Amino acid sequence: MVARKPGSGSTSSLPWLGWALVVLVLDQITKLLIINTYQWGESTAYTGFFNLVRAHNHGAAFSFLAGAGGWQRWFFTALGVGAAVFIVWMLRSHPGQKLFAFALSSILGGALGNVLDRVMYGYVIDYLDFHWANWHFPAFNVADCGITLGAMALIFDELRRVRQQR
Repeated sequence: MVARKPGSGSTSSLPWLGWALVVLVLDQITKLLIINTYQWGESTAYTGFFNLVRAHNHGAAFSFLAGAGGWQRWFFTALGVGAAVFIVWMLRSHPGQKLFAFALSSILGGALGNVLDRVMYGYVIDYLDFHWANWHFPAFNVADCGITLGAMALIFDELRRVRQQR
């Protein structure tokens, strides 16, 4: 049997890059719908626990560094681009590891969606607002869902890998 270089042979990273593109496109389409429907701060209540709202996040997750004065826009943009380059390299190296590749491509699509927002607007557009009584979970978007789904899949993949090694 001939040893194959990771990423070569019949398994391609193209389907995973395609999934990342799906996440990215869904993210950008939903954000355009919000931009064209709502002004900043406007919202519509749909249930007792869910609103659509137009929010602008100048920071990162949970508005981390949102009030840092503007430098964070380019820092998080560079971080997102760097992560995207690393993820594409990892996808090309491990396309046959399906859960791992799914996780990475979900994160890639989400990261690029938020990077595009930072470059185009200077902030990330969030709009999914879940709440209970007077407590609101920080608003988020499809890109954040992709990143979260990918992170959960990475954890599950690692737990599965550790369990198989026992």
